[in-house]
Parts: sequence; C-alpha cells; structure tokens
Amino acid sequence: MMQNSPSNQVDDLKIRLNQFLETLDTIEPETADLEEIDRLISLVDDLEVRMGKLK
Repeated sequence: MMQNSPSNQVDDLKIRLNQFLETLDTIEPETADLEEIDRLISLVDDLEVRMGKLK
C-alpha cells in the first residue's frame, strides 16, 4: 500500500484529531498559557492542511 494512499491519510487525520482532543482535555481554561493555546492553534492548522489534502 502506498504511504500517501487515501486510507493512510484518513488514518493520519484520525491520529491528529485524537492528539488535538487529548491536548484539549488536558488544558485547564483558568490557567492556560499562551504556549498551550499556540499548540492548539498549531494542531488545528495541521488538521486543516491534512483535510485539504484529502479533497
């Protein structure tokens, strides 16, 4: 199977989404710092790019 097959891309997207959700669960809204927020933004940006590749 090819590295960049649609199936592999979907699996990769699922992994990235799971990472985002896990990161989101660990953040305390009252104490979140800029670094944590930047990490979330980076994960969302990465998800957006990967979703664009699937279209």
